[in-house]
Amino acid sequence: MSLPVAIHLAAVVPALLIGVLQLATTKGTRRHRVLGRLWVLSMAVVAVSSFWIAGFDQAGGYSIIHLLSVWTLVSLVLAVWFIRRGNVRAHQGFMIGVFLGLAGAGLGALAPGRTLYLFFFA
Repeated sequence: MSLPVAIHLAAVVPALLIGVLQLATTKGTRRHRVLGRLWVLSMAVVAVSSFWIAGFDQAGGYSIIHLLSVWTLVSLVLAVWFIRRGNVRAHQGFMIGVFLGLAGAGLGALAPGRTLYLFFFA
């Protein structure tokens, strides 16, 4: 396993666990804010690390998945910006959207032939 993939997976696991916990617990509490900061940090590492997974020397370079990583970073910034201005609804929408993107990317990564599939099943 390459270092970028290891970093990516090391950030994905807490992001997934914290994300589920955040969705299931009371919003607006100190715990929610602290876990939210950790989740944003984890998701930022997930998104940024994805740019090194493709590698600069591979044929084809970046893919549509990397555009999703850019959108994830933009969405995280917007979610924080909205909550700091008191717009809970917009914050909630962006955060849920990023979490669903994480879940969808995880399911896609388990497709046969993908790195995560090979790691677990080959």
